[in-house]
Amino acid sequence: MEEKLRSLLNNSYTPYYKYPVASVIVMKDGCEFYGVNVETSSPQAGICAERNALFSAIASGYGKGDVKEIHIMSKTDMDCFPCFICRHAINDLCDKDVMVYSHTYNNKIVSHTVSELCPYPFSEDNL
Repeated sequence: MEEKLRSLLNNSYTPYYKYPVASVIVMKDGCEFYGVNVETSSPQAGICAERNALFSAIASGYGKGDVKEIHIMSKTDMDCFPCFICRHAINDLCDKDVMVYSHTYNNKIVSHTVSELCPYPFSEDNL
């Protein structure tokens, strides 16, 4: 998985913050979806790697319950976990036991479940 993530980092478009991120979403049937962060001059108009990959899976016909695991890497030696906007999307579109793996550029891997990343979610249950 590390080689896929490293390769994807080259496709990231980060002219402003210079913080490239890549994500691979693995579905339960083995299909993979790839995403990178894409920045624009208006930060809200860009997209994070995690949502880019997750929304591609949704656009391809997958739904809640189909995600097996999420992998994320940035070009740093620090752990890289989803921002809170991505955590909200992941919480809404993935089961709570889905594993989220943070891969550092020096091959360290840290993992958490969606429940651990989103301990107090606002979700469809609140509507």
